[in-house]
Amino acid sequence: MISDEQQRVLDPEQDAAALKALTHPLRIRLLGMLRQDGPATASELALKAGESSASASYHLRVLAKYAFVAEAEHRDGRERRWQAVHAATSWSSKAMGATPGSRAYVSLSRRIQIEHLEASLVRHEADIAAGRLCKEWVEPSGISDLMPRLTPESLTELWDVIGRTLGELTARDAEDPRAEQVVLLTAGLPLAPHGSGANPPASAPAPAPASAETMTENPS
Repeated sequence: MISDEQQRVLDPEQDAAALKALTHPLRIRLLGMLRQDGPATASELALKAGESSASASYHLRVLAKYAFVAEAEHRDGRERRWQAVHAATSWSSKAMGATPGSRAYVSLSRRIQIEHLEASLVRHEADIAAGRLCKEWVEPSGISDLMPRLTPESLTELWDVIGRTLGELTARDAEDPRAEQVVLLTAGLPLAPHGSGANPPASAPAPAPASAETMTENPS
């Protein structure tokens, strides 16, 4: 469970400039890589992202301007290293739905989270095949696409239960040497029945995998 101190809570009115700066796919990817893998130089991040060092450096400076990243301890003083300031970005879904700009950011961040799931699946399967993860991880690993019928109140309660249980398990496993980083992507997306008046969206091509920022939403 990520504590309040570890989160960057975005407000669409107070953080309009920061939101605008973050509404850029590469900046979200760079921030996500720093959060997932720890401090790195612009060159190291550029190599992972398939971008130029100059481009990565520019976007890291923009992230630093709005306090998403900061300089980390340098190894040898030759190249600047960066680190994420917070472990996650969070927001109120209700508040973020108030303006077109904040809605666009939420939409973009969700799609990059899906890219992160795809990239994580590829990495997980490769780690299992290469023996980098022990066989104990095979059985509990997986993806679920359950489709329960819930009320808004029950969906909100479900988010609370997931957050509380995750916090308890994370604290319990904190000192266990067998613990590994687990990508846990949860979604609660109500769908109106077909034939309710809206046309179903057309299929879109799958985006290229990318590391994603760790994000959480408050569904209230």
